[in-house]
Amino acid sequence: MASFSCSTGVIRSLHTLGRLDHAFCTETRPYNQGARLTAFELVYEQIPATLIADSTAAAAMAHRGVSAVIVGADRVVANGDTANKVGTYQLAIAAKHHGIPFYVAAPSSSCDLHLETGRDIVIEERPGRELTDVNGVRIAAPGIGVWNPAFDVTPHNLITGGIITELGVFAPEELRAALSTTVS
Repeated sequence: MASFSCSTGVIRSLHTLGRLDHAFCTETRPYNQGARLTAFELVYEQIPATLIADSTAAAAMAHRGVSAVIVGADRVVANGDTANKVGTYQLAIAAKHHGIPFYVAAPSSSCDLHLETGRDIVIEERPGRELTDVNGVRIAAPGIGVWNPAFDVTPHNLITGGIITELGVFAPEELRAALSTTVS
């Protein structure tokens, strides 16, 4: 049995239950985890899926019948703010604009109740050459500034569907109480 991401596990379950006919996965630059990992997982699980550029997500929501957005999270804090691969925040904004429920799937071990809000999360900065070079060849103009955060923070008010954990699905404002009762 292969090990898959939390969000892919939710997608697999929805597909098995007949509640998901088709999935879109974003490429997830700059490391292309979506193209390399999520797409592999979806194909392996025989879930009909389409790989799209990160910048195509809002158009897919507007024109391709997207009914829910499910993402993972590297960290969830006490108020329900989440940190995930950069680009997740803009997915949440687009989903809210289009009235599409936005879910975050994460194991309870990714929930850190010691951090109050997403402002407390330290965001890793990646080397600029990840954006300026392709296969060791410079493609960007010399002298251009680069900002390359590895993660971004999605505010809890954009998580309109809920936070999915192995303990259940919780509205962001319910998460602290739900985790506190299961931990104690």
